[in-house]
Amino acid sequence: MFYILKDSHKEPTSAEESKTLLRWRKSTFWVMMIGYIGYYLCRANLSAAFPLLEQEFNYSNTQLGLIASLSEIAYAIGKFINGPLADRLGGRRIFLIGMAGAIFWNLVFSISGSLSSFIFTWCCCRYFLSMGWGGLAKTIGNWYSSDRNGRVMGLISISFQFGGAIATLFAGFLVAKGVGWQGVFVYPALVLLVIFLWASLASRNKPSDIVPDAVVAEGKMGKKQLADYGNDDPPISTIIQTLFKMPVYRQLLVFSFLTTLLRSVFLFWTPKFLFDIGLGASNAIIRSAILPFLGILGTFFIGWYTDHFARNGDRARMMWMMLALLVVCLLCISSLADADRPNYNLILLALGGSGFFLLGPYSMSSGALTLDIAGAQGAGSCTGIIDGMGYIGGAIAAFAAGALSDQLGWSQVFLILASFAFIATLSAYGMSRSFQKITKIETPQSE
Repeated sequence: MFYILKDSHKEPTSAEESKTLLRWRKSTFWVMMIGYIGYYLCRANLSAAFPLLEQEFNYSNTQLGLIASLSEIAYAIGKFINGPLADRLGGRRIFLIGMAGAIFWNLVFSISGSLSSFIFTWCCCRYFLSMGWGGLAKTIGNWYSSDRNGRVMGLISISFQFGGAIATLFAGFLVAKGVGWQGVFVYPALVLLVIFLWASLASRNKPSDIVPDAVVAEGKMGKKQLADYGNDDPPISTIIQTLFKMPVYRQLLVFSFLTTLLRSVFLFWTPKFLFDIGLGASNAIIRSAILPFLGILGTFFIGWYTDHFARNGDRARMMWMMLALLVVCLLCISSLADADRPNYNLILLALGGSGFFLLGPYSMSSGALTLDIAGAQGAGSCTGIIDGMGYIGGAIAAFAAGALSDQLGWSQVFLILASFAFIATLSAYGMSRSFQKITKIETPQSE
């Protein structure tokens, strides 16, 4: 699983060294997994607090949308900066810095009291939160071989689905116990502080931090990354230029823009949507967790399926099939939300289906596909740019969804989302065709 690289020669690690490296790999995996769940405790709590902020300050959805939208822009800027920074400074270091910043700014948010201060504070928080995934992808890429990209990143991607669910349930529990909106930010920050202290001790950036010159060995089914940087230690500029020259990477940027746009609406507005159509605050918060919970299943399913059954490495084929079913779920929600007496059970079922069919394909863009295309060398830059482009779409959607719900109602919002989901389906279909062409070029048929 590991070997020592000395002067371009590979030497197997000793039994004791291999045992030590495997122990640290397992520990680092769990740090990344649980650590990113902790990130979401201090991120998804904002959407859970929206009903409380409306009650406390009489904010409209348009005003709440300003907090969501402007913080998405800060998150996008952070992605563009901190993704490449993870390639240069190390994924683990960036991951821990982001965690510390999220703790601090959540606590500051809890003592704020005006719309402008909420916007400023949450923008700062989101900037630090943007460090998490790039640092995670870079670190995981250092510890696992390419033939495990789908399974490992599929499992890791469960962290943000599960984190969203846990954050929502935790906030719902706090509200049900009578905790005010301030506590929705204080208690998650305290939990993340404990995770931060553990993560600092229980993880390492790469195998060579444990055993000098140790690197991970590729499995029998290992595959070469699509990007060719020309050397083993390329500068950031070379990584970025190489990626942008690849048509499939440019297609992935469009896909990320569309799917993040859709995801951001669900992430920010699901509890408020359920609150607006008649559920109580704590009930709306808790029931909204069905979306990330079924998103966990969708993420695990698509990672496992594409590792085992994706023909010619074409993960995008299953992505567009799942997104086509997302369109159906969104149309159902649009129809149900327009009723005088909404059927909450059917709406929740459609929301759960939306989580399964959206979050699975979404997880591929900055997960397995990042490592398939960029490899461990460029994982931070690759995912940073992908997510940065995506959250530009998220910023637009976060504000527009709130404003449109005030003007047109939620039924029309979900109808518009269905049209974007259809465009995302076409985008994924185009990527699928590109992957098939790449495979034909790399493995020409014998005459």
